[in-house]
Amino acid sequence: MIKIAITTLLIVVISEVSRRSSFVGALLASIPLVSVLAIFWLYVDTNDSAKISALATSIFWLVIPSLAFFVTLPVLLKNGLGFYPSMGISMAATVGCYYLMLVVLNYFGVEL
Repeated sequence: MIKIAITTLLIVVISEVSRRSSFVGALLASIPLVSVLAIFWLYVDTNDSAKISALATSIFWLVIPSLAFFVTLPVLLKNGLGFYPSMGISMAATVGCYYLMLVVLNYFGVEL
């Protein structure tokens, strides 16, 4: 229950801060809070450094394709596409980039 409360509180705080300042909200959101929380909770639950290392490595490789979302969304919105279609296309582009990254990593023998 504590995990849910802390995680929810952080998301609400970032959302509220973003309403007042997009820069400060972006700064807080750019900190990999979900990753940090996942690593923290995994360590608290397992105390297993090998699992933490594996998770951190997987996160590293998957951050790269996730950047597609932050490139496509503003481009689509600036070109007049509506919010919901822009979100959908941006998420689809991100999923495609995830798939491509997994194919490339598999080709080079990197296992996540």
